[in-house]
Amino acid sequence: MKDIYLKALKKIGVLSILSISACAPQRDLVYFSDMTKKGAGNDIIINSIEPRIQSSDLLNITVNSPSAESNVLFAANYNTPAGNGDYELVGYRVNKNGNINFPVLGNVKLEGFTIEQAQQELTRELKNYVKNPIVNIQFLNFKVTVIGEVNNPSTFTVTNDKITLLEALGMAGDMTAYGKRENVLIIRENNAKRTMVRVNLNKKDVLSSPYFYLKQNDVVYVEPDKAKSMEISRNNRLMPLIVASISAAAVIATTFLRR
Repeated sequence: MKDIYLKALKKIGVLSILSISACAPQRDLVYFSDMTKKGAGNDIIINSIEPRIQSSDLLNITVNSPSAESNVLFAANYNTPAGNGDYELVGYRVNKNGNINFPVLGNVKLEGFTIEQAQQELTRELKNYVKNPIVNIQFLNFKVTVIGEVNNPSTFTVTNDKITLLEALGMAGDMTAYGKRENVLIIRENNAKRTMVRVNLNKKDVLSSPYFYLKQNDVVYVEPDKAKSMEISRNNRLMPLIVASISAAAVIATTFLRR
């Protein structure tokens, strides 16, 4: 008799475990899974774009020339105390009209320019005041945000002014197993417009997408698949029943074992 109840108890335990870990539908977790496995690709990159200066961008601008006096005039203090013992970078902010306020020159419109074009524009303007000026410009707040089903969601500052979608996901620790690789959302704001586009990282075509190379302030959202929400919902719903069943089985088994 005891053996019968012990076997019943084991069955209840097995069924409880199976109900918790029920198999979810199989999903494709491989990036570019539609690529052929034979040979290597040799595609020409046509979607690489230079980031363009936008309003609210913060720019580090340095001017060097043979004149020491001019260098002092255009020098700026980019290490400003932040009040907590640290230092923060302070540069030239592009205002809502697309201009920066530069020493001697006053308002200079740089919005819409690439870094190289902006350097050429400032060099042209400064030649009226400085002999042989050399202008260097760098973004100080080029950043992208990766959230959702990744291992390290965060906002990341990009130092080389260019980053791909794969690099951003790599900085975020890659997607979790629940991340929908076939439906990644990219949110982009430019010229007072917000664009939302979904890309499929299971497909090789994403490499040619204009959204494969990210722009400053892009947000990448990795959506969780239904398996995660179903698992959470199922566990929350079944756990009290499972615990109650196991407790009842334990009481019954103990009662019969004492006889």
